Amino acid sequence: MKGDLFSSEHMVQPATAPGMTAQNAKCIRYAVDGEMFARQGAMVAYRGDLRFERKGQGVGGMLKRAVTGEGLPLMAVRGRGEAWFAHEAQNCFVVEVAPGDEFTVNGRNVLCFDASLSYRIATVKGSGIAGGGLFNSVFTGHGRLGLVCEGNPLVIPVSPQDPVYVDTDAVVGWTAGLHTSLHRSQSLGSMLRGGSGEAVQLMLQGQGYVVVRPSEATPPKAQQH
Repeated sequence: MKGDLFSSEHMVQPATAPGMTAQNAKCIRYAVDGEMFARQGAMVAYRGDLRFERKGQGVGGMLKRAVTGEGLPLMAVRGRGEAWFAHEAQNCFVVEVAPGDEFTVNGRNVLCFDASLSYRIATVKGSGIAGGGLFNSVFTGHGRLGLVCEGNPLVIPVSPQDPVYVDTDAVVGWTAGLHTSLHRSQSLGSMLRGGSGEAVQLMLQGQGYVVVRPSEATPPKAQQH
């Protein structure tokens, strides 16, 4: 069989080490040897002896169900083999979380992650009832985190002298050391006259980085449970 489809650009080669790698711009490959976690329904292919299991809330050896503002369910993948994960052809990125790091990320952007990472669901301080940022997942520990983003994200440095203001529907996540609060960028009179469409943003202050998608979020699709 010949043709561009069967070129080395698209052909999958055997994994050389366990764990997560970027297969291409739209897909992450995970060589599983034990256990890892992924967004439910994100597996597009696998080979080997793998089991995919959805769990309810629990601790220890049980997989917690991470409920974010978008109601994101997770699954455990166990066994030995290779699995490929993607979500709606969005761009994929791998984040290395080191001991002492903390990365806060919107649940809609989580694709998969190492079992060595710990996570908790936290209310974003200062977000009130703002859309897109009420609940986020906070990852700590040591391991890799696979993210998805519609388009190429912007990574914006934040310094104590230069806070960054982000649309709550566009924020993907931010690093440790940043503090959040709501910022109103237009007057009440302007809002009563119809507004600019940019009334309230999430203000991030401190030292670190904020990741922003190049578009505002669309309403989440209905989840089947």
